[in-house]
Amino acid sequence: MTGALPTGARAGIASCAACGLLSRPAGPGNAGSCPRCGEPLAFRRRDAVQRTWALVIAAAICYLPANTLPVMTTITLKSSEPSTIIGGVVDLYEAGSWVLASIVLIASVVIPLGKLGALAYLLATVRHRSGRRNRERTRLYRLLKTVGRWSMLDVFVATYVVALIRFQPFLSVTPGPGVPFFAAVVILTIFAADAFDPRLIWDSGGETRGEDD
Repeated sequence: MTGALPTGARAGIASCAACGLLSRPAGPGNAGSCPRCGEPLAFRRRDAVQRTWALVIAAAICYLPANTLPVMTTITLKSSEPSTIIGGVVDLYEAGSWVLASIVLIASVVIPLGKLGALAYLLATVRHRSGRRNRERTRLYRLLKTVGRWSMLDVFVATYVVALIRFQPFLSVTPGPGVPFFAAVVILTIFAADAFDPRLIWDSGGETRGEDD
């Protein structure tokens, strides 16, 4: 059997964003509220694509200084040495802590870049109303939401300080100018994933029953 897969919007049913209850809105102009929790109903989040693009672009702008500016300065009795994220990864690797170096590299460089790329991909396919690989794109979005619950900033600071703590009291660490940009990337990508409406993936109706993309 073939044919476009049904969606809630085509069936005239909206999912409550708060409790998940499926309800039939009062009308197209005034959807009303969820009968269970009172949350305003909407077939689609208003301006979801525009808001998500704005957050993705802002995060991409912050990503460059977050990785080029020092995120901390190591102060010893003899010198003061600033360190970027990549510099911290290199220091950890040279110190023999390649496991910690890998964690910092993946959590602080690879994951945020991957999230930005994945969000841009989802937005582009929604913009072009692509009907291919809807299930895979939905799984990708769920993965983004799961990964977004991990704070890259906490991972980097914790692992880097643990690697250096052995030198106290002859060493102190102060945050650098890259930290606000780094925190901004974390927060903006989380907000971007929340702003995106995954129901838009299925609005094209291109995927059909009985067909394999």
